[in-house]
Amino acid sequence: MAERAPRSPGDPAPLPEPASFRDPSGFVFRREGIVYRQVNDSYREDYELLQGSGLHAELVQAGQLIPHEEVEPGLAAAPGAYKVLRPRQLPFVSYPYEWSFSQLQDAALLTLDVQDKALARGLSLKDASAYNVQLVDGRPMLIDTLSFEKYEEGRPWVAYRQFCQHFLAPLALMSHTDVRLGQLLRLYIDGIPLDLASRLLPGRTRFSFALGMHVHAHARSQLKYADKPVEAARPSTAQFSKHAFRALVASLRNAILKQQWTTPHTEWADYYEANNNYGAKGLDEKGKALEQLLEQVRPGTVWDLGANTGVFSRVASKSGARVVAWDIDPNAVEFNYRRVRDDKDPSVLPLQLDLTNPSPGLGWANAERGSLAERGPVDLVMALGLIHHLAISNNVPLDRVAGFLATLGHHLVLEFVPKEDSQVVKLLATRKDVFPTYHRAGFEAAFAPYFTTLRALDIPGTRRTLFLMKRLPQER
Repeated sequence: MAERAPRSPGDPAPLPEPASFRDPSGFVFRREGIVYRQVNDSYREDYELLQGSGLHAELVQAGQLIPHEEVEPGLAAAPGAYKVLRPRQLPFVSYPYEWSFSQLQDAALLTLDVQDKALARGLSLKDASAYNVQLVDGRPMLIDTLSFEKYEEGRPWVAYRQFCQHFLAPLALMSHTDVRLGQLLRLYIDGIPLDLASRLLPGRTRFSFALGMHVHAHARSQLKYADKPVEAARPSTAQFSKHAFRALVASLRNAILKQQWTTPHTEWADYYEANNNYGAKGLDEKGKALEQLLEQVRPGTVWDLGANTGVFSRVASKSGARVVAWDIDPNAVEFNYRRVRDDKDPSVLPLQLDLTNPSPGLGWANAERGSLAERGPVDLVMALGLIHHLAISNNVPLDRVAGFLATLGHHLVLEFVPKEDSQVVKLLATRKDVFPTYHRAGFEAAFAPYFTTLRALDIPGTRRTLFLMKRLPQER
């Protein structure tokens, strides 16, 4: 091992990642904005096996494991370091409770495929957390290089329960009960408890071999041994050969593949095809206006809030930006992701988000999983066809909308939809109009303390206007 370089007293202190503290093998930290991973000396043997076996190279070559380079050990953030790695820097970190059905399913299949390849080279995954996977360049990728350990003949898969809680249980609930139950992952960040999943699943799933064994029987086994000594609770290893291990992985893969969800018709999944009030020509004019504003800012990163199926997210991505396409509708996000996957599109990441209840800080000290705002700000936020839903459907005052959007991005492209627009007329048809300041002048006044307007473009053939704004410095 190279001799550790002395650290200068002026070197900035490393910042440990709040989510990386549970694994004694190592941890992730930041130094001057760059993400590093420290490999502790306790993980030396497994790390060398991972490298020497060829598994690391195989997975990186296949795009299934994040690549890294070994850097100067003097960059270590704490004593006891064996190696310091600089992994590929991720453009954005998302969480399982923000994923669509197919995103979670693809992440599960990746985990099982990696486990299969690991077994072939004498290793195994010691954990199977969905948080070890990120969606990168339009597909899932394992990001935890320290998840591997030496395979021990006869030892059951130690990550079996975690895999079922993080992947199989939520997918089964989304498939057989209601797709919205995927949001339970936001409440149970260590995976949905199997006894809870067993109760929520329809009774017929008990007769499914895969779910009967991996969820229902698994849940009963957990409850049976919950208060037993460790040795009594530990399954017998006598028959758990490598062949049995492979059979378990194959059974889990079959179970994951059998979970299917066909997106039903919803109000927003076909919005652009059926529900817009300005037709194909107006849609085209809106895209052209957006292109002009994007050309003026040339953002590298964009969040498209209320992205629907990603029509305008792709306009932004064609300008050279990496786009996170957020939408509340799981059907729209699913549709968008399937298109990203089919097109092998590396620049658009569809995710699910309720803007009236956005992803908060979660986990230990509310810091393991970052809130929406903590993962920004980005170069530009797009809010197209959104403000009337926030202000009128959800009664959020315009000044509060402005204040929140100012925390997310340096620039803003916002579509103002006036009361005369047919979509707003629909919203007000069944409720009292208690929004006297919802008009263009009121909108501009509400946003003025937070943004300066750089440009306003009326969209031909519609009553709508696109505003390009720049965030003003805010007092702390």
